[in-house]
This record gives sequence, structure tokens and C-alpha cells, in this order.
Amino acid sequence: MKFHREGKKIVLIAYFLLSIPPVVSYAFEAPSWLTVILILLSVIMFGLVIQFFRVPTRVLSANSDQVICPADGKVVVIEETEETEYFKDKRIQVSIFMSPINVHVNWNPISGIVQYFKYHAGLFLVAWHPKSSTDNERTTLVIKDEKGREILVRQIAGAVARRICHYADKGDAVAQGREFGFIKFGSRVDIFLPIGTDVKVSIDDKVSGIETILAELK
Repeated sequence: MKFHREGKKIVLIAYFLLSIPPVVSYAFEAPSWLTVILILLSVIMFGLVIQFFRVPTRVLSANSDQVICPADGKVVVIEETEETEYFKDKRIQVSIFMSPINVHVNWNPISGIVQYFKYHAGLFLVAWHPKSSTDNERTTLVIKDEKGREILVRQIAGAVARRICHYADKGDAVAQGREFGFIKFGSRVDIFLPIGTDVKVSIDDKVSGIETILAELK
């Protein structure tokens, strides 16, 4: 397991801030039980920050017709809907909610060439709000594979998540299972698949990026 580069500055700040309460408590000779409690709370909070930026080691086993989950989390939406930004037609939408305790790396669901990328500044509605996918801060990434099939992936920031990091751009060649982004402190990833795609997950499933097969393309 590795530590994500996006967390280095935050971890240093957290270490400094969380060390202050127990040090002050000890310096001013507060009751020993209070100092112990403050130390324990600081260690727990620092541990939560560390685990948030973890990058697990995973093995890709999918084939070129399979779409892997681009994020860890819980499947909250599977529905046929109108995709209005790029395809402008009906697609199958699968949404994965990422809680603060999930890994927050985002991985390419398929290999191919990036056909479209756009960053949208926006609001920070809660991730399950009906308008979060159109009104919140978000990115849209479209990948076309070697057979001409296109998948759209959308990172969506939420009420807690305040920064979306993205590493791909139009024209880039991307590999399935490689990192394309990171969302700090939770939120949601939407995947838009062609109609007729065989979706392999169900509502409320807990999924793992890279390891869980999301769908089988026709």
C-alpha cells in the first residue's frame, strides 16, 4: 500500500495541528487523564487522515470487453437516463458513492483514447442531491476503446469534498486500471454506459476500484 501524493501537505498540516492540544495540556500541567485523552484523540484523528490518502495495491484481471469500477464505494444508482453533456442521448448510468472512509483514487474503467475532457466549477450540494450531477463541481471524461465504444466517467464533488484532482486530458492514451483522478474527502463517481451493456453490479453493492467488474460491453 502506498500513500497518495495529494495528501502529503494535508498530512503535515494535520500532524502539526493535532499535536498542539496534547502538548499544550502537558505544558500547562493539566490533569494527566486529560492529556492522555487528547493524545488518543489526536492519534485517532491522524490515523483517519492517513487512511483517507492510502493507495492500495490491486491486481487488474479484467479483459478488454469488461468495464472495471473506477472507484471504491457503494452503488447508489443504476438507471437508464439522458446524458446531456456529451452523448446527448440515452445511456445507462451507474453511480458510486464514496464515503470519507473509502479509498478516493479514481481509475480508468477501460483502456483507450480520451475523446473529451471538461472541468466544471460549481456548487457543493450533498452527493445524493438530484442536481449534484449537473450543478456541483465536477469533471467529465470520455474514453473510446479500440472497438470504438465510448464510456463517460464523471467525478462529482459533494458537501464535504472540496477539490477534484484530475490527471487526464483530451487526446491522452489511457490504460484500464491506471489512475485518472482523486476526489478529496468523499463524493460520487458516475459512469455512463451504452444502452444494452450488461451491468454486473446491483444497487447497494459495495465495490472496489479495479477489482470489481462493473459491466460487460457488447
